[in-house]
Amino acid sequence: MSLVIDDVVVRHDPVGMPVPLLFDSPHSGTRYPADFHFICPLPVLRQAEDTHVDELFSPAPDHGAALVCALFPRSYIDANRAPDDIDPVMLADRWPGPLTPSDKCNAGMGLVRTLCRPGLPMYDGKLSAAQVIDRIERYWRPYHEVLAQSLDALHARFGSVWHVNCHSMPSLATGSGPAVDFVVGDRDGTTCDPGFTRLVAETLRAMGYSVRLNDPYKGVEIVRRHGRPAQGRHSLQLEIDRRLYMNEETLERHDGFEELRGNLTRLVRRLGEYAKDRTARVAAE
Repeated sequence: MSLVIDDVVVRHDPVGMPVPLLFDSPHSGTRYPADFHFICPLPVLRQAEDTHVDELFSPAPDHGAALVCALFPRSYIDANRAPDDIDPVMLADRWPGPLTPSDKCNAGMGLVRTLCRPGLPMYDGKLSAAQVIDRIERYWRPYHEVLAQSLDALHARFGSVWHVNCHSMPSLATGSGPAVDFVVGDRDGTTCDPGFTRLVAETLRAMGYSVRLNDPYKGVEIVRRHGRPAQGRHSLQLEIDRRLYMNEETLERHDGFEELRGNLTRLVRRLGEYAKDRTARVAAE
């Protein structure tokens, strides 16, 4: 069964017996709102998407896990940014409250982007505060409400919940050194039980993939908001190198897609077993 809210968010519920495990994909949306008046070329803009990540994890509900996906594009409003991560320079009028722009925001990649890519403007002018607030209320907030309610329900039922925030990364975007297949981020051990982080990394390495921890992606707003290990709420961010499954220029899936989806399904099953086992142990104590 799926819950769909307008063109904003969809939640695919588990088939059969659920486990306390949820995956979310906040950047794979491709439904561009009619009032998104960008001036950069659409093919360039679309490279900001985590294209096909929702499809890579689509088997998760068949193995007891929930899957939440944004339907809107991150370039319109980014669900993985704080709602006050706004550059006041981009606004045509005064914002009705304090703002806390991040370094990403100052580089044009905040809650609402000002750049399509470095040196390429997103708009031909400024946005009003009312326009940005409308995007927050119609897109950002419903996504976070569905995600929070879903995690809360699993936590209430099982006493603990494990959450994987799913993304893709451009190839060779891992700083110095060779390319890497996956980056697992838990904000330096603050948002997730180290055993779960270790399990994700070791399971992927056993499949032959290269994996880094918190370098260069530690996790941003979503895992920060939901990762509270002391309360039995574990969140980590998973970045996947796009070259494993698609052409980075055309966004078309290549022959590696099905192999990767099969391996990620194996990962889902392993994490589901872990979550089920951990909650059963707690219940028995």
